Amino acid sequence: MIAGYMLCNDLSARDWQLASPIFTLGKSFDTHGPIGPWITTDDEVADPHALELRLFLNGEERQFTSTGDMIYDIHDQIAHLSTVMTLEPGDVIATGTPSNVGIAIGTFMKPDDVVRIEATGLGHIENRFRPEAALS
Repeated sequence: MIAGYMLCNDLSARDWQLASPIFTLGKSFDTHGPIGPWITTDDEVADPHALELRLFLNGEERQFTSTGDMIYDIHDQIAHLSTVMTLEPGDVIATGTPSNVGIAIGTFMKPDDVVRIEATGLGHIENRFRPEAALS
């Protein structure tokens, strides 16, 4: 059962990510993955595969897509994850990142950049970029 949906800003420290054989380390800083602004319950979302997603960097739209464009739909992701782990009430699953991420187009955030993400019926969250400790 899905309780609801919310936004997650999937942040990556590319220097840490690229210096490791797996991407997980670059996504594991304490401040990465802010979520919110609230949970929209499952009964309030007519079709979780028909939500428009947008990302803005300093007010400029950088990503625009639909959850219907995901490679794996939400139900398939839950089924697959359930084969290797026990999902409990309250668990959060980040379903992936739309195309046109910064690394793919050679754009990297700079200190004080503002990232805003929004989705149909889920509201928006906005975060100001602050650099983590540099990779030694």
